[in-house]
Amino acid sequence: QVQLVESGGGWVQAGDSLRLSCAASGRTFSSYVMGWFRQAAGKEREFVAAITWSGGITYHADSVKGRFTISRDNAKNTVYLQMNSLKPEDTAVYYCAAKSGILVTTPRAYVYWGQGTQVTVSS
Repeated sequence: QVQLVESGGGWVQAGDSLRLSCAASGRTFSSYVMGWFRQAAGKEREFVAAITWSGGITYHADSVKGRFTISRDNAKNTVYLQMNSLKPEDTAVYYCAAKSGILVTTPRAYVYWGQGTQVTVSS
């Protein structure tokens, strides 16, 4: 069982940066693939980035590649999403999620979810 709590969202202007954090409970955090997803108003939840349990492999959606970076600190049971050069189209509720097994980008493959944190980017 893993419980996830996101933080770090907020209101920023285009071009600004934010770092989201996701704190996990549970001693098996280090064995899970961790992902970040987002859901804009009226749209489906979409994949943003994911990282393997060791941190050795990361994958980012094309829409954020070069601007966002996922990382994790297993000693702190925390996964991060560094977001740079934010755009208005990045506005969404951002969720972290966890799953066992291989890294995938499909939301329904992730078992544990946080409550989400709102990111709003104004132009």
